[in-house]
Amino acid sequence: MKVLLFGATGMVGQAALRACLQAEDAGEVVAVVRTPSGQHHPKLRELQHDDLWHPQPLVDRLEGFDACFFCIGKTSAGMDEAQYAHFTHDMTLAVAQMLAPLNPGMTFVYVSGAGADSSERGRVMWARVRGRTENALRRLPFKAAYAIRPGVIQPLHGIVSKTGSYRWFYRLAAPLLPLLHRWMPNTVLSTDVIGCALLTLARSGWPMPVLEARDIAAAARADTQRGSA
Repeated sequence: MKVLLFGATGMVGQAALRACLQAEDAGEVVAVVRTPSGQHHPKLRELQHDDLWHPQPLVDRLEGFDACFFCIGKTSAGMDEAQYAHFTHDMTLAVAQMLAPLNPGMTFVYVSGAGADSSERGRVMWARVRGRTENALRRLPFKAAYAIRPGVIQPLHGIVSKTGSYRWFYRLAAPLLPLLHRWMPNTVLSTDVIGCALLTLARSGWPMPVLEARDIAAAARADTQRGSA
């Protein structure tokens, strides 16, 4: 399996990268990054590109992939809808629209967020934009397209968020998150759980195109059961 990864330095992106590098059936992982991640692994190759609204210069190097994990995200704080849509919807679609004809057998997984609004008509701006992005991706001619909607995440293995406000939250919540994950394993997800779920989607798909936290946990268990079979 050949995997393409966007957002490898964010919290979910780090989880995806770790899972892929540990997976025996992931033969090559190509991460598109703005700046080098500093990670080195025989499976990992990095492509440096800082303008994903215009990904065309990468076109010759983004063919022949089995899966793409698009893990780029940004808080909507301080943005109006047009600004947030430009970063969230427009960037994602610029990349996906280029990839689809190059990789018709690709499974594309978009990391959305808990509360995203598939109706695109709700009162919460960021949720509308996320929902619109999810819907647009499913209309593209990929083998399959999924959106995962994690909420509270328990970071493991030194993984940290790139967003300052999230780092403060996770620093303050660190003593509680392991307990919450144990008590509410279908609500509070660890980075390991998310990584396993992403691999399940790439390997075998899932019955529904949008996975809430409970579905992500179920997909992770399916991956674990596969490994122990």
